[in-house]
Amino acid sequence: MTNRINYLFFVLLLVVSSVSAQKDATLTTGVTDEQTVNAEQNKSWRMGQSSYSAKPKNAWELGVHVGHFFIDGDVDTKFPGGYGLGLHLRKAIHYVFSVRADFMYGSAKGLDPQLWNSGLVEDVYTPYNSVGASWFPSYKTNYGYLAFQGVLNIGNLLFHKDRNKWNWYTAVGVGLSSHSTKLDLLNGNNAIYTGLEAIEAANDFNTKAGRKDIKEAVGNIYDGEYETSSWKKAGIFRLGDETNVHVVFTASMGISRKLSNRFNLGLEHQLNLSDNDALDGIRFRTGLDQSTSNDISHYTNLRLGINLGNFDKVTEPLYWLNPLDAQMNDIAALKQRPILDLTDTDSDGIIDMLDQELDTPAGAPVDTRGIALDSDGDGVADYKDKEPYSPPGYVVDKDGVANFEKLTTSDVNKAIDIKLAAYKASNSDCGKWFLPMIHYDLDKATIKPEFYGHLHHVASVIKMCPDVCVAVVGHTDVRSSNNYNNALSYNRAENAINYLVSQYGIDRSRFKIMYGGEDAPLVSNSKRDKEHYMNRRVEFRLCADGDTEMPRPTGSSNNTSKGVKSTNSSRFIGNKNSGY
Repeated sequence: MTNRINYLFFVLLLVVSSVSAQKDATLTTGVTDEQTVNAEQNKSWRMGQSSYSAKPKNAWELGVHVGHFFIDGDVDTKFPGGYGLGLHLRKAIHYVFSVRADFMYGSAKGLDPQLWNSGLVEDVYTPYNSVGASWFPSYKTNYGYLAFQGVLNIGNLLFHKDRNKWNWYTAVGVGLSSHSTKLDLLNGNNAIYTGLEAIEAANDFNTKAGRKDIKEAVGNIYDGEYETSSWKKAGIFRLGDETNVHVVFTASMGISRKLSNRFNLGLEHQLNLSDNDALDGIRFRTGLDQSTSNDISHYTNLRLGINLGNFDKVTEPLYWLNPLDAQMNDIAALKQRPILDLTDTDSDGIIDMLDQELDTPAGAPVDTRGIALDSDGDGVADYKDKEPYSPPGYVVDKDGVANFEKLTTSDVNKAIDIKLAAYKASNSDCGKWFLPMIHYDLDKATIKPEFYGHLHHVASVIKMCPDVCVAVVGHTDVRSSNNYNNALSYNRAENAINYLVSQYGIDRSRFKIMYGGEDAPLVSNSKRDKEHYMNRRVEFRLCADGDTEMPRPTGSSNNTSKGVKSTNSSRFIGNKNSGY
């Protein structure tokens, strides 16, 4: 059995070491709509349309435990002298309270340094009673229980950070227990041990050193074989008339440490109490000294907790989440909002918060930015311009008046060309549109179905402007290496282009694929998942001077054939990559 315990400890050490490289769960915060019992309610709450968020769907915890088991009874226990091992299954009811089903099997030994004589009144001691001999009690007990417990924890009621790494808890429960106790009562010849009185006479029982010497001397005489079944209480519930079953009450306290969002390791001490004074095989110290207290078993153990489930659909157990996290983040966001100030210093109709020219003269016409209008673009504001609509293409004086003496045919043609170009530019939508961007899940280049509508809008605008070139620029968040993120951002942009080409028949030559990796985030210094989500994107814009098709970076796979189904397909399937 010792080899089994050593093996279990070895397995625990392997598991703990294997998770040391995993991401710290405290880096991942927030609960997505898909991780709640009511995604629509949670979405409404995020939009401010519902007073309460939905309850998170959280993982079950499977636990494996192993430790030291001993009995506090009439006979001194051995330290260390016993072991225990078992399993538990735990489920959070809410953030503070959870329920746990717990099973344990253990074995304990004891040897008393006090010589017992007139107290051996049960039938099992007849060999000693018949000759008036004395005996040092020595026992081995195998013990097991199955209990249902309520667990109370307070380690996640936090006001100063988003997640807890340590959790203190206490648990109480009730269940059924059973035990089997055997005594080392006889030697190898099935006879009583002799010479025990001489051991007691030669040593002082009232000293620590004397008790130690007694136990060593007894150990040299006893054969270590527990051959005699101890006394059993009659007339109680048994299984098959052999196995006693008792109602047991459990009480424990422990502390656990999060290793990752999948594993935690805890240290716990548990007491098991029942109406049973025979766990150590002894009820009476002497014929006149009957013990009045029941035996109590103790179990000090290490527990490895394993959170079960897919973390795309469930969160960690609620006792590892801060119930105030969302509220604290909302309060912080409110504090960061600017205070609305309606002051308009120059009285131009544009408040100072939006005004880009705070000292515009009174009565001067301004645009939506609060800047004085210059209708003919000659550099002289309308309120000072004596010729607000000077012909284009001519030098003007300080009053905004065009300087020319005689119009030639060339001058007229030049003016017409300039006006015609301005007219076309003002009446064409090409180059003046705003195209939406699309976002990606963590570690993926797959186009999400909720962005199909965005891409339909992009395709419609591109078809209306058959002569424009569109730059498609991929980005990632800041996690993982720069080379890795460059490859992922390229794949995201390529998948978007392939989708537009296959689904809408747009010529591939009209696109320039570009990528920026993690170098151009929308949200700088991002820490929360929703901020990282904003940075995982593909943008569409009009090609600028100097834009060129960027080559495929090292590390990105060619997913052209894998990224798109045939044009009659209603869905687009992109590759799953290993980046961020």
